[in-house]
Amino acid sequence: GLVYRPDGTAVKALNPRNTWLPVTERAAGGEEFTVHVEAAANPVVMHTAPGELTFGPTSVGGRAPWLGDPAADPGEPLYRLRRLDLAVFDREVHELVQDLEVLHQLMPELSPDSPRRWQILRAVELALDAVDLQDISGSAAAARAVLAPVLASPAHASAHRISAVGHAHIDTAWLWPLRETVRKVARTVSNVTHLMDDHPEFKFVMSQAQQLAWLKEHRPEVYARAQEKAKTGQFLPTGSLWVEPDTNISGGEALVRQFVHGKRFFLEEFGVETEEMWLPDTFGYNAALPQLMKLAGVKWFLTQKISWNTTNKFPHHTFWWEGIDGTRIFSHFPPVDSYNGELSGAEVAHSVRNFQDKAGANHSLIPFGYGDGGGGPTREMLARADRLRDLEGSARVEMEGPADFFRRAHDEYEANGGAPVWSGELYLEFHRGTLTSQLATKQGNRRSEHLLREAELWAATAAVRHGQPYPYDALDRLWKTVLLHQFHDILPGTSIAWVHREAEETYAAV
Repeated sequence: GLVYRPDGTAVKALNPRNTWLPVTERAAGGEEFTVHVEAAANPVVMHTAPGELTFGPTSVGGRAPWLGDPAADPGEPLYRLRRLDLAVFDREVHELVQDLEVLHQLMPELSPDSPRRWQILRAVELALDAVDLQDISGSAAAARAVLAPVLASPAHASAHRISAVGHAHIDTAWLWPLRETVRKVARTVSNVTHLMDDHPEFKFVMSQAQQLAWLKEHRPEVYARAQEKAKTGQFLPTGSLWVEPDTNISGGEALVRQFVHGKRFFLEEFGVETEEMWLPDTFGYNAALPQLMKLAGVKWFLTQKISWNTTNKFPHHTFWWEGIDGTRIFSHFPPVDSYNGELSGAEVAHSVRNFQDKAGANHSLIPFGYGDGGGGPTREMLARADRLRDLEGSARVEMEGPADFFRRAHDEYEANGGAPVWSGELYLEFHRGTLTSQLATKQGNRRSEHLLREAELWAATAAVRHGQPYPYDALDRLWKTVLLHQFHDILPGTSIAWVHREAEETYAAV
């Protein structure tokens, strides 16, 4: 949950993967500190057993167990707070742990015949020998000194280059209703802006203008921090869209309005003219999108979802995507095959091995950070990025924004004869049921699209011919409601019953 000071200002969030909270910079002993934690009793939707992950179906018409039916109570809560520890942060010990972790993760990715692997192993052994278990704090510096030479050895001149982009993919609704997403956004933004204070090199992207609009309405002080960090170039609005929508079922007019409302919000609120379409999790991409992107002033496209294909592996990671009218958009699929990266040694190595375009390019992108309320990037991830900036045996990792990556990748390809071309639809060989599930949600969307077109037509006619006031505000609000529900886990029918019940009620109101 989000942690507040007694005066109501937000500090940062706590959750199982982001567990620390700063209490004070200095303490003499005996002081009392009060914080308030906003927490929610959320349901267990995913039923897990050893080695498997399944989803429990819920009836759209019936009462979901988390709506207050005691007979259907799932029992054990999703999370349980079991203990709190008050600790003094020992930076030297923390840095030693990060040094060891990076080397420990890098070592198994190297060939058993590689001298570098054995050099790292020997250095780690000697460093651990230097640690006095009775005085870890006092011996940490000596252990770090043993590791310093192997950490200072630079990467090879031909090492792959990775742009590490801070990210937190937050589904606008999925296993939780819209109202919970409002809280997830506040928690994540409070976390990342807090990290930015101590890490000026850290850059974080946030797509989906709707989520930032919620933040502005519900947590204005957190929103103000995001705007401040945008001015320093650390908080980067991206994606150009109102939400990350489905692009197969949404109508063409609605997709255009995703760009109109998304780009307008980012420009008016942050002074940023976004130039990329950021859709890491949408279930396939229709062939008209390149034309729409170009007309909207979008230069670049990113997704990783096509890596989920069950039959055909997509042949490229960086390429020109050609639409039905011949328009081409420079595109990238992060070879890490994830949008929730941790910058682990395994992920970095997988990115290098998996990259399909080594003959023409040597640069890829990793979006890193815990999504869906996990709090985004952590200080441990930033420590890995710092150590992997120029480390022998690893790709070179640099924290930067997507625009910097796309410009470099484009220039690199142009210097090597140009990027390959993929013409037509980007079809996802997975999640095919999204085209037919939740009929009422899909009907509500299409009817709302048609009704809004009619409303605009006749409102414009009345304004021009009879001088009637044009209901701009009302139509703007209704369109944004429809665009919100075109999110890629609502319109395709992949959310919990709670979400679809609310969607049907909303469409009826439209």
